[in-house]
Order: sequence, then C-alpha cells, then structure tokens
Amino acid sequence: MTARVFPAEPVFESHAERQFAEALRDQLPDDAVLVCGQRFSDRREDREVDVIVAWPGFGIAVVEVKGGSVSLQGAEWRQTSNGESRRIRPVDQAVRCKYLLREYLRRDRRWRAGDPRMVHLVALPATVLPEDFTAPDAPRWTVIDRTDLGRAAALVASALRQCETEAKPPTADDVEVLVDCLAGVGIPQQDLLAQLHERESECDLLTREQARVLDMLEDIRRVEVRGGAGSGKTWLALEKARRLARSGERVAVMCYSRGLAEFLRRRVATWRPKERPAYVGTFHGLGIDWGVPPGSDDDSGYWEHRLPDRMVALAGALPEEERFDAVVIDEAQDFAESWWPAVVAALRSPDDGQLYVFADEGQRVFARQGRPTVELIPFNLNENLRNTKQIAGTFGSLTPTQMRNRGGNGVPVRFVPCASEDAVAAADDAADALLEEGWPHEAVALLTTYHRHPVQVERQQDGQDAYWKTFWEGDDLFYGHVLGFKGLERPAVVLAVNGFRDEARAREMLYVGLSRARDLLAVCGDLELIRRVGGEAVVRRLTAEREQ
Repeated sequence: MTARVFPAEPVFESHAERQFAEALRDQLPDDAVLVCGQRFSDRREDREVDVIVAWPGFGIAVVEVKGGSVSLQGAEWRQTSNGESRRIRPVDQAVRCKYLLREYLRRDRRWRAGDPRMVHLVALPATVLPEDFTAPDAPRWTVIDRTDLGRAAALVASALRQCETEAKPPTADDVEVLVDCLAGVGIPQQDLLAQLHERESECDLLTREQARVLDMLEDIRRVEVRGGAGSGKTWLALEKARRLARSGERVAVMCYSRGLAEFLRRRVATWRPKERPAYVGTFHGLGIDWGVPPGSDDDSGYWEHRLPDRMVALAGALPEEERFDAVVIDEAQDFAESWWPAVVAALRSPDDGQLYVFADEGQRVFARQGRPTVELIPFNLNENLRNTKQIAGTFGSLTPTQMRNRGGNGVPVRFVPCASEDAVAAADDAADALLEEGWPHEAVALLTTYHRHPVQVERQQDGQDAYWKTFWEGDDLFYGHVLGFKGLERPAVVLAVNGFRDEARAREMLYVGLSRARDLLAVCGDLELIRRVGGEAVVRRLTAEREQ
C-alpha cells in the first residue's frame, strides 16, 4: 500500500518535508496521490504548497510542513533551526494555499466536480507538542507533530471527516483529473505544426541524453538493454551501431519486422559513409542475402526453423570479411530461441564477439518464445522520454516495470466507446476529425488490433516494399496493424480495438497499440473488452480523459 507521488521525483526544500512526505506516502492507499512542492502563482503572489493529499472518498488536504523546533508563544509562531530563530505563519500559509488550490480548480475547464472537501493542516516532523496544546487557529487535530508521524495518514483522514462542509470528497476519477490539472494545460491546436516540431525536438534532445547509457556500457561486450515503450531503445541501438562502425568494426543491425527494418535503413542512410553498419535489415533478410531461398509468408516452419538452421550452416562457410565484429538487435523480444544460434554464428568470434540486444518483454506479441542462448549483462531503462504524460499514463499499468515519465504534458487521450465490429468505422471518423483540426496526413496513423483496415489490405496487394513506402512517402495517413507497427511511432495515432485473434497475447498487443502515439492518442473500442484485456487501470484512464 503506497500512494502515487506527483511529480514522480519531487524536489524537497528541506529534510523535514521529505521525512513527512515519505512517511505519509507509505501509509496512504494506492488510489491516493501525494503532490509535493506544487507552486501556485497569480497577479498578487507566488506560493508553494509543501504537500497536497488527494484521497478518493475522503477529500483533499493541504499541509504546510515546518522543520526544526517550532514553538507558539502568545499568537506568535517561531521556528528555530541551525541556531537561528525566526517568525513563521504556518497556519496562514496552509489556509492561503488551500484557497489558491480551490481557485485554481475552479478556473480549470477540466475540473467539473465542484468545490471538493478540503482541509488545511500543519506538520511539525521534528517538534513534540505539549499534551495541553491548544491554539485558536490550530486545533490539535489540525497539527501533526513528531509523535504522530507513524499515523499521519489516519490523522489526515480524521481531519477530513471532521471538516464540516457540504462539499463532496473526490472520486478516484476526480483525483486523476486533479493531477492532470496540476500538470497544466495541453498544446493549443492553433499552433499545432509549430508545437509538433518543438515536441519532436524536445523528445530527440531527451533521447540523446541516453547516450550516457552507452558510455557506461562501453567496455561491456555483451549487453541486454531492457526498457518500456518510449525509453529510447531504438535510438540507443542505432547510436551503438554508429559508434562501433566509426571505430572500424564491421556491424550488423537486425530486427524482426519489415517496417522497423525500413526505418532503420532510412535513418542509417543519412549518416556519413564511415558510420554506416555493413548490414541493416531483418534477421531473415540477412539469411536470404547469404543465399537461403526465399519462403512463403505463411510458412511458419520456414521462418522459425529451416531458414535459421540454414543460416548457421552458411555462416560457417562465409569468408572472414563477410562476418561481423558486432551484432546489434532492436526489438529482440521478437526473436525465437531457434534464431539465436544463427545470430552468434554471424560473428567473426562466436565466443566473445560483441552483441548488443535491446528489448521490451511487455511487447512480446508473437506466440513464439525465446531468450538469447548466450550470456548477456542486463541493463534496465526506467524513463519514458517520448510519450506525453496523458498517453504514458494510459498504458503505464501494462509496462513490465514502472517508468518515470519525462515526455511532458500534452492533450487528453480521446476515447470513443463502440462495439468491436464498429471500431474501424469509428476510427475512420476519429482520423477524419484530426485531419479537419489541422493535423498533417503524415503525422497520423490508424492502427487495428485484429482484422486489417481495408486500405491496408489494398495497399499490401502491391507488395510489402511498396506498402511500407507509404509510411514515409505517402500523401495520406498510414494504415497499419499493431503487430507490424512495433518499434515505430507517429505524433498522432488512432487505435481501433476491433478484437484480438488470440487473447493470450491481447494484453501485449494493447500495450503496443496504446504506446505508438507520441503526442495524441485516440482509442475506439468496446470498454468491456479493453477492461478484460488491459485491466481496470487502463479503463479508468480512458474514461477519465473522456469525461474532461
């Protein structure tokens, strides 16, 4: 039982604030939110609220925290710390911040719950109050001292219950809206194109900061980098390949899906010749380049076994100059166990050749299972750098590990409830609405979770190469399926949840679909199906955003 903290890594002004916030966090239930260091500004003043407790079913508590030794003499509060004594007004500060928060919510169009039940409190983590403590402006039940820290949450709940007001306590959905309100207002649509370019630049800058990961791993020859959606794995994979090639190594960059392979090839083509890997493409494409005859798309035995087995045999006969010093693999969770011997065989030194693997176990959407057959040093990424807070919050419960969101604030996720069989038509309408709002065609993708969109079916009749060319060079929005869109993204994605072929993999497919949008996500589908597949947390975020 631990409350969610907002922001995820707060900056505390004092040890007392940290001590109180951490004690309270560990006592509050999962559905409560602890807001730390929230600043409010208006034309008259700037104030910072030390702690806000937003507790579904109870209310909202605004807490002013004062460290050091605090005393009350007459009507004067004083704080002594580091040998210095000064006058303070903790009750006045708490009251003022409570009303600033209330006024802020009244002005925010997203807050529709009216004035919530609120109370102001004072916390003195280092001070012990006398048994007969009393003050006109601070009844004992409104002050939490050092002896109360072990039951701080219970005292907050008691104070909210004693608050004599007709205002209703917030619901769980109200608390989610409160957090969104405190995060600020989203991107104004009239500045859409400029904002999209700026957001892309910000995301690229954040992603480039991940280069420090490669610096830390520079001397390790075999690594598995694990991270959720938006953590910059693909950028890291390409940057590692670039560094290796620049140092004179012969490098292969591999993945499973054709779409991601084309993205990797196009990105590498913009580099200087000496930085380009020797091979960039799919795992199977490498085998075909070596001479394995192409197979049919629907022949799973060919792709899963015959082709990789043949690759192992061919690799042994390759000239030394055609094998690789290093292999870099993106979306490695897509690789079957039967493929790894061929990967290792492609190295000039199978025993200690360099191998860098980038994976997200939460996106294991194919029925095949497999782990690398060689020992790799694991390294975990725990930051989402690309999705907005609203989008990351929607799929956050589906990630294998909790991610810290650094992608910034954006616009609410749009949800259109409909039957699964109507999801594609609803998605068409949602995509048309985006285009009418000014979103450029090349910024939008429409993805399905089961049957392909008719436009995708039509475009794929010209072959996979021609189809994927439309992702970069088409003059219309892109139509795809979540299985083929892994590792790719668009500023705006409309997701049609039109069912799942295999519900054993449905959770992972929903995770992929929800995480492909960088700036705006629209979801069309049956709420009960989404609840069954993704859980209550996903439903709560979708419906909370829709009600704003």
